Amino acid sequence: MTEVGVAAGNPQAAKIGVEILEEGGNAVDAAIATAFAVSVLEPHASGIGGGGVTLIAAPEEAVTAFDYREVVGKSGKIPASGTGAPGFVDGMWTLHQKYGSLPWKQLLEPAAELARGGFKIPQFLGERLNDGIGASTVSRYPQFRTQNGERVLQEGEILKQERLGKTIELLAEGGRDEFYKGSLSQQLTKVQGIDAATLADYRTEQFEPVSGTVGNYTVVSAPPALPGAGLIQMLQQVEGAGIAADEPGSRAYVDKLMKAWSNASKTVTGQFGDQRFIDVDLTTVLDREANLQIGSDLHAQSPQDSPEGEIDPGNTTHLNVVDRNGMMVSMTNTITSFWGGPKSEVVGGFFMNNQLSRFKTVESPKNQPEPGRKSVTWSNPTMVLDQQDRVVMGIGTPGGQQIPNILSSVLVPMLLQDQPLSKAIDAPRFHLQGGILAVGGKANQEVRSLARANGWKVRETTRSEGVFGSVQALWLDYGNGTVDGAPDPRRDAGYAVAAVEK
Repeated sequence: MTEVGVAAGNPQAAKIGVEILEEGGNAVDAAIATAFAVSVLEPHASGIGGGGVTLIAAPEEAVTAFDYREVVGKSGKIPASGTGAPGFVDGMWTLHQKYGSLPWKQLLEPAAELARGGFKIPQFLGERLNDGIGASTVSRYPQFRTQNGERVLQEGEILKQERLGKTIELLAEGGRDEFYKGSLSQQLTKVQGIDAATLADYRTEQFEPVSGTVGNYTVVSAPPALPGAGLIQMLQQVEGAGIAADEPGSRAYVDKLMKAWSNASKTVTGQFGDQRFIDVDLTTVLDREANLQIGSDLHAQSPQDSPEGEIDPGNTTHLNVVDRNGMMVSMTNTITSFWGGPKSEVVGGFFMNNQLSRFKTVESPKNQPEPGRKSVTWSNPTMVLDQQDRVVMGIGTPGGQQIPNILSSVLVPMLLQDQPLSKAIDAPRFHLQGGILAVGGKANQEVRSLARANGWKVRETTRSEGVFGSVQALWLDYGNGTVDGAPDPRRDAGYAVAAVEK
């Protein structure tokens, strides 16, 4: 490639990643630096106290998945906070040991400097700091308050996180063992649900991702207990339904998407679980011909019971990186709910996760807690390969349970309707849950008509609610050697591209 690129949830983080690439780092180096920078810039959504999952496509190698999500402690019990043993640090360390080319310390320095020096609070973070849940959570910690302590910081003001900066410096010097066996581990074990043995034993897992043909492309995505196979099932069914001929946002388009989503959500919540503990048979789920046939009959399918529960703001962060050799990284990190949930604790300047709450929100016989187990959840880093098996796209998004629908809203226009990335990202977004059809912005008359016919209520969402994420995606043009990105206006996301010598 004659260009390199980084897409992230914050433009400053993307810039830091590109600088690493310009200094000679590879895509994994840049992803690690970007991820730590995001943990500073988006402390409400991901970071050292959480976990994640990453897809890596190295040149001449098959795409590989790395799962470093949180696990249940030795007791097998879920604490009231939902906190599990974090995997973020081990995940970044494992990726660096396997693929990294620049020194570990060099990759963490930009994030440490950003935490100490501070940054101007962007709009979305300002909203998260001052909504009801955010304000009640962060008001307990002085770094999120004005100097006189009278109120929580707002958009445009400077956020400094000195304690977080010191923690990142400790990790830069001591590596993963500082977190899992050293001084930080002693602080972590004071958090209910975390024990020293679970921390010491934590190891990132390497898995084969799932894949399936959609149009002229191959979609590669995160394996169970993550929803990648459900996403592929959904895309193949709408392809079989002929969605390529439908205008995004039209009644026919939304009807097909929501029916396929109903099928996919049942697959994920009913059949998936931690594949180290249970058998997950994907034979039917990823049967392309069967999915195309189901899709051809979607028009006759009766309205399905939509998933239960509230439509919550979409948490999590995502980033993509591509380097001069065409190595691609698609990485989703999270602390689960914003700020790690209402009962989260701060350790070392970072918020702890509430990932284990997913055992309750996705309750099925195949998703039950026990020591060392990970829950079903919605993080879903994804890649797209062309007919020559070259990676042409990395994509992902925050959004909680909305993630499969958010990704479909971009992948359907791009892979089945040949739309450019920028137009696909701007396409309308929909999500069906608990008999409510959530719409990004205003619902048109066709959508309202569809909702009435199915007995759904319509919920029009605003940017500040954060329901529909912000897609981070990069598209590679091998003919020109260029990298294309597009900003998603739904949050403060951004991307950076730079020209390099091959």
